[in-house]
Amino acid sequence: MSARTAEPETSIRAPRETTALFGHRDAEQTLLTAYRSGRIPHAWLIGGAQGIGKATLAYRMARFVLAHSDPSAQSVQDSDSLYVDQDHPVARQVANGSHGGLLTLERTANEKGTMRTVITVDESRETIGFFGSTAASVGGWRVCVVDTVDELNANASNALLKILEEPPARSLFLLMSHAPARVLATIQSRCRKLLLRPLATEDVIQAAAEAAGLNRSDHALGEAADAAEGSVARALTLLGGQSLGLHQRTLELLNRLPQLDHRALHALGDALPLNDRVGLKAFVDTIDRWLTGHLHAPDAGSNLPRLARLAEVWEKINSAARDTESFNLERKPLVFSVFGMLAEATR
Repeated sequence: MSARTAEPETSIRAPRETTALFGHRDAEQTLLTAYRSGRIPHAWLIGGAQGIGKATLAYRMARFVLAHSDPSAQSVQDSDSLYVDQDHPVARQVANGSHGGLLTLERTANEKGTMRTVITVDESRETIGFFGSTAASVGGWRVCVVDTVDELNANASNALLKILEEPPARSLFLLMSHAPARVLATIQSRCRKLLLRPLATEDVIQAAAEAAGLNRSDHALGEAADAAEGSVARALTLLGGQSLGLHQRTLELLNRLPQLDHRALHALGDALPLNDRVGLKAFVDTIDRWLTGHLHAPDAGSNLPRLARLAEVWEKINSAARDTESFNLERKPLVFSVFGMLAEATR
């Protein structure tokens, strides 16, 4: 498959199906060493930017624990990674979501078929029955992957907290977060923190090629990886249709702030037609990363009022973007609203 014709939304392999891991060798060794010790913390908060491999690492750990239930076994002690062959029965069951020892909490579609913006309390309460069941996986391990804890609503967070406070024996929680410092302090305190760094460009190329069946030497993939800032998901999004061009056009307008080019904003809005979720994601992701860079810049603390304005705008933009995607609203009003708020915040 050529990278220029890739359709990331429909062709990429989900993290639960991906057995390869690129980068994050240190993080993988941290998990492996903890498991070998026989005293692994029951909950891990895996943090880092979106799309850099948090879920891939979490499912890699889940497969390893479910495939090697005895930490003291020689096969575990001799292992130098968490790799489990894709043809292993556990790997196949994890990939198709049928393993009895694995529970995943993630956003689901509502009765109308629209993706929910949060993980609900009813979904979070599934942990009670899952960890209370007498029917466990071979070896008694139960693993819960939360993708992501950022999307738990308040009641769902409290429901998860209850099981984290009194975890059953041989239970393992792998919680992912794009912003771990913003996770409830009570949840943070019950987790071992594991922070992942953005991937090197070469790792992004390899991971994207592996996930989507792309040619690693394709020029378009290299360009997307260069612009992805260490995120595989972002590189794949940028490869979809005109996403790379949308990213570049959005970034040009962001770099002109607080000045606004209304003609260019109209053109950008026209480039985001209704039902184009890939383009919308590229637009929102570019805004999100631009804001992240400004909020975490070395000199950000020198202008606290501006920092506060940007943080407030970030919340409003994310809320507006979720509504636009959930209800499939016109994109142009979102474009003007986003840039209007950013212009005001950066003056």
